[in-house]
Amino acid sequence: MTTLRAGLPSGLLACLLLAACQQAAPEFEPLIRPVRYQRVAEAGMAQLREFSGVTKAALEADLSFKVPGSLTRLRVNVGDVVEDDAPVAELDPTEYEVALREAEAGLERARAEVRNARSAFERTRELYENRNASKSDLDNARAVFESARAQLRAAEQRLEAARLRLSYTRLHAPKHCTIARKYVEVNQNVSAGQPVLMVTCGDCAEITVDVPETYISRVESGGAATVTLAAFPDREFRGTVTEVGVTPNRSSASYPVTVALSSGCDEIRSGMAATVAMQLRGLPQAGGLIVPFVSVGEDRDGNYVFVLEPSDAGLWVARKRRVEVGPPGLEGIQVLSGLEVGELIATAG
Repeated sequence: MTTLRAGLPSGLLACLLLAACQQAAPEFEPLIRPVRYQRVAEAGMAQLREFSGVTKAALEADLSFKVPGSLTRLRVNVGDVVEDDAPVAELDPTEYEVALREAEAGLERARAEVRNARSAFERTRELYENRNASKSDLDNARAVFESARAQLRAAEQRLEAARLRLSYTRLHAPKHCTIARKYVEVNQNVSAGQPVLMVTCGDCAEITVDVPETYISRVESGGAATVTLAAFPDREFRGTVTEVGVTPNRSSASYPVTVALSSGCDEIRSGMAATVAMQLRGLPQAGGLIVPFVSVGEDRDGNYVFVLEPSDAGLWVARKRRVEVGPPGLEGIQVLSGLEVGELIATAG
């Protein structure tokens, strides 16, 4: 239990005089006992919970070529902002251009084979109709013609594949992005799938925080969040919960929750330490107060707390006071009446 110090002498414990319900006998001195105490807070404040995380771009991706080759050109530097589909790097296209020309030549040969096979089939069919060719001759001519047409379709597909492989020698940005990292240099041989550049994309940063299992069911997708950053300690940024994890992290009993920022987009960068305050549903709502479980007692007349009041003797007196309580929550019991915000109540002693 955290002990509040505001309004009392320094130190964890405040000395107070326990006031008896009946007048003490004159021969006994008043009993002075140290107690722990806490200041009464609004229940609505208990809805806010803070979690730590680190900012990141909405999309972080490594860009790579789909084909191997020698890197001949890098069009960007770290920190550059590129537009959607902008070219960022190129491989030497020579061998792919040669393959493309070979595929084009293969297509022309296949077209010629189809023309010849069609002519032969048509001549054989005419001879067959005049009974100058056998049924077997006609069938063979038809088979050659069909095979030539199949070869033509294959040649067309090889040409399309060659064109695609040539286009893969040029690397493009997936969307409006910032170049975050460069993995290779010009004239370096790269393999297919090898990272060349890292980009961060998206208008605003995101923050992923770990929420304990006791709270995760109370986090709402679309809920509002307030973000503070170590880089801007005197400012607050708005955010919205966009993703609520359903599987816990392997290393802890917590769930990932993603908050997308909606302000400060031009100032916030990836890797900044952040604190996210979120509203949790199901906790006591504003209109009551929240106190620790241990501070509320119960007898046959109902619930009560001990309220600390200063005395003329320089001590604090714990006086029993009746309160009306609401349903318990994760952090304490809601007090509907009988207490005021800022009053001090005994929690132990």
